[in-house]
Amino acid sequence: MCTELMEQKNAFLDQILAGRRSYRMFRPEFPPEDAIRRIIHAGLLAPFAAAALGNSTDYFRRFFVMKKGSRTIAAASPLVMEQVKVMAQALETEMEKNPALRTIAVSFVQRLTAIRKMGMIPGIGTAPYYLVVAERKGFPPVEQQSLAHCMENMWLKATALNLGFQMVSVTAQMSSDPAFCKILGIPAGEWELMGCAIGYPQEELGPSIRPPVDDVTRWLE
Repeated sequence: MCTELMEQKNAFLDQILAGRRSYRMFRPEFPPEDAIRRIIHAGLLAPFAAAALGNSTDYFRRFFVMKKGSRTIAAASPLVMEQVKVMAQALETEMEKNPALRTIAVSFVQRLTAIRKMGMIPGIGTAPYYLVVAERKGFPPVEQQSLAHCMENMWLKATALNLGFQMVSVTAQMSSDPAFCKILGIPAGEWELMGCAIGYPQEELGPSIRPPVDDVTRWLE
């Protein structure tokens, strides 16, 4: 019986892992708040860098939920857009000095250019919910690794709830922005940030294409 239950649990997990996709188009209706709370709870269960945080009595992870059409979205969106412009200008300047960088950064530059032309950040105001997760800084600085674990847990939970999930990675650039951090109610520079968008997907995506395990695995002796 235990073996059968274990196989069932593994089969469900395999389905969720295989179904995890990046959705960038969302339906307008809002998922229930309970679903968002369940996704946040999954993020709370994610690993973290305990040794880097020491003996802090204040909890090291925070979640902030912004709804499409809200005052916070209206305030946050232009701040993030301004950061995209700063990133693009800094990168263009650096590429003029370093031709090799132009070759490897061309796709990212095109992405930034497309966002600037759209006049909006995909996921911020384009999805029903924009979630920001904050991780308190410690030493060594491994906050983004902890945030990656948190995002993965949330992503998998959203998948299990049949919700679409999109990373909003530019959020990481906002951790030192005083105006953005004021919206969240945290001191600028003391937390690292990452963000995601959540909502009902506008359409279902096909399965991810991955190589066979044996093609990318080397057993070392």
